[in-house]
Amino acid sequence: MSVIVVEVKVNTAGRDGQKLLVPVGITTAHQMPLHFAVTGGRFSLSCETTTGQMAAVIQPEGGSDVTLAYRFGEMGLTYPDNMFQSRPSRFTRAAEALVADARRTANLAADGHAAIATIVAETAEKFTYGHVDVRFNDGLDVIPHLGCGLTKGSCVDINTYLIASLRSAGFEAGYVTGYFFPVEKNGTCSDMHCWVVTRHDGVVLEWDIAHHMKMGKKEICCGLNPKPGQRVAMAHSMGLDFPELGVVEAKLLAEPVWVGEGGALYKSSLEISMRPEEGSD
Repeated sequence: MSVIVVEVKVNTAGRDGQKLLVPVGITTAHQMPLHFAVTGGRFSLSCETTTGQMAAVIQPEGGSDVTLAYRFGEMGLTYPDNMFQSRPSRFTRAAEALVADARRTANLAADGHAAIATIVAETAEKFTYGHVDVRFNDGLDVIPHLGCGLTKGSCVDINTYLIASLRSAGFEAGYVTGYFFPVEKNGTCSDMHCWVVTRHDGVVLEWDIAHHMKMGKKEICCGLNPKPGQRVAMAHSMGLDFPELGVVEAKLLAEPVWVGEGGALYKSSLEISMRPEEGSD
């Protein structure tokens, strides 16, 4: 079995008294988490109550940085079943106009698979790729319908809209978060990535609109890594609750985040790397 090792180094400077909330990895159709270890802190596990996912809660110790070490086995299994379940939150609940548009698209398609592909293509046509200070759904309780014109958004924004559209049309769809290591960066990356998985009539398909856009590919097809590289899945779904930490309806969990007073979450400064494990196939 081929095994890859992912290491995430978290800078703890200025975070006295705060804890880290960290995903521990999920099983997918390609990989399964084999081991998780922490140096520079002690950890316990906490259950996310809307999905049942486990995450590590880390208390740094000794004044040093915290390092997370993951081992993933590259073997085909399956995505978690509850990843496809719809749990209404402000990150997944669609506005009436979006619901109507998604259902119109589905009704015009020849079959369910064609409808999914069309919804993916129409979502791609609404966005240009980029990071923004204010997201298209910030401050809203629903995902708004995007009409004419292009909206600038990251993979998080694009896939938020895609998930809302697919579920509005009655399709099973899951939102996956993790890391992507581009070939040209030689086993490093700077932040998280996300993608979407659909399941219809027993067929599971994966979609990565953002990477098609980055490569200038106008036609979006199913499948991972249109941009060459390797990825690992850390968590899934949006609108996550960790009651023991006071965290309510967090948008997502991918990178380690600092938990502040009242359950507020703050980004961490990271160094992320990946390598094959010595001696693995």
